Amino acid sequence: MSLFLKFLVAAVAAGTPLLFGTVGEILNEKVGHLNLGVEGMMALGACAGFMTAYLTDSLALALLASFAAGVLASLIYAVLTVTFLANQNVAGLTLTIFGTGLSNFIGVYMISRSAEGTLKLPAKVTASLAAVHIPGLSDAPVVGELLFSYNVFVYLGVAVALAAGWYLYGTKTGLNVQAIGENPGAADAASIPVNKFKYINLLLGGGICGIGGAYCSMIINGGVWLSDSVGGLGWIAVALVIFAAWKPQLAILGSFVFGGLRVLKYYVPTGAVPIAFFDMLPFLMTALVLIVTSMRGSKGSHIPASLGVNYFREDR
Repeated sequence: MSLFLKFLVAAVAAGTPLLFGTVGEILNEKVGHLNLGVEGMMALGACAGFMTAYLTDSLALALLASFAAGVLASLIYAVLTVTFLANQNVAGLTLTIFGTGLSNFIGVYMISRSAEGTLKLPAKVTASLAAVHIPGLSDAPVVGELLFSYNVFVYLGVAVALAAGWYLYGTKTGLNVQAIGENPGAADAASIPVNKFKYINLLLGGGICGIGGAYCSMIINGGVWLSDSVGGLGWIAVALVIFAAWKPQLAILGSFVFGGLRVLKYYVPTGAVPIAFFDMLPFLMTALVLIVTSMRGSKGSHIPASLGVNYFREDR
């Protein structure tokens, strides 16, 4: 039981960056934009968050920097696809290549200027990334370890997912946003500012993805800067949107399930199965999700009807 409990705790921690990426992509897709640049936005957020923490010794500033980097990266995508009506798939893939390359370039440049030949987060920041201790709750048996033994990123991710769910399904603005994703022409005819809401959702989603990237560089990598710190999690997040049926609340469950797949190799005997199989497992499950979804088609799907289709007002 103790080993299983530790596995659940590790699954939650490993799934947190996926939660940020999935919620950010849901906000993008709800306005009809299939943004394949999640990996790039997370990479830029990873770089901005880590470097800010390294230079300023402040976790709060690092979070703001990672969010801002995601917003700026998403702004590039938004201008290309909303204003200039560029192909969404091409723009997203370009953003991924650009974001990953720029993040690695900045990392190599900063390492070259470091006397130690490596970049390590300051002790103050590292301490602030430890598990948050909640008196009376964190010390409770089983429940305390399962629910109240995580760092600030985990609680922030859950809060963001719940807030995004309330925003999309519990507010008039969220209903307008969903109307845009279903039929932007009809939403425009109903006096809903289509392009305005597209920009807002794209930028907000990009910022959330950026925070997920900061988690990768600051926690998963042990406080040491490594190139390609996101490691493909952005692509898994895109598939998790389907797994979560475009609902931020379900993204919490989906991200932790896939987080469990990422850490499974540490909790099961691996003698009979090559360790590489467990490294491949999250990506294999991602492919299976996409295959099953394609076989089902649109039946029972919550996919926005105008997903991937640019809106040009003069065509309506």
